[in-house]
Amino acid sequence: MRLWRVSPAVFAALAGVAIAVELLLPLVPIGGMIVSQIVLPLVECAMLYASLAADRRDKPRLRHLLAVLGASPRALAAIVVSSLIAFGAQALAAGALTDFNLLQPAAFDEHVSLADVVLIVGAGVVTSLPFSFVAPVALFDDPGFGVSFTESIRGFTRNVAPLAIYAGLSLGLFLFGVVTSGLGLLLALPWLAASSYAAWKDVFDVDGRPAESLR
Repeated sequence: MRLWRVSPAVFAALAGVAIAVELLLPLVPIGGMIVSQIVLPLVECAMLYASLAADRRDKPRLRHLLAVLGASPRALAAIVVSSLIAFGAQALAAGALTDFNLLQPAAFDEHVSLADVVLIVGAGVVTSLPFSFVAPVALFDDPGFGVSFTESIRGFTRNVAPLAIYAGLSLGLFLFGVVTSGLGLLLALPWLAASSYAAWKDVFDVDGRPAESLR
């Protein structure tokens, strides 16, 4: 929360761009949904860069949307693949629970119950837990594609219980976004990004100081 409070408006603007990408790109004919699942996790990295800036007593800025372009190809690949794994879990859950194909635009419509949506999104959240640290490790340490995953899994296995609680809170924030017609996501997405950044610093003891210094 301390990182977010440095510039709530900029964090909200970055989240707004991510939401726009998620809503608009799937509407592109032929492959729009797949393109969105590749572009979206890279756009969301802007909020990690904004968290890094706030941690360094700098200002989060809109130009952090372009910061990911400076990352190495192997870091970008790790981030996209980790996101696609979560999306794959959601797609499988959607196929098992409903008749909707997540590769089609507007898969979630009025015929899908809120309970089904929560289960589908929850499947993605749970599947992504071992890869919670792939993005910050890949962006800020850049140890390589495979090492980014193994380091993230190592961090997960040492913190299964707190990350399980984190998953539950993430679902709660998602529901907050749903019941507020998406407006709540302008808060939820930055909070999740900033907390993910703080957790990475804590778990991997970055700079030799724990995340308590961020609170």
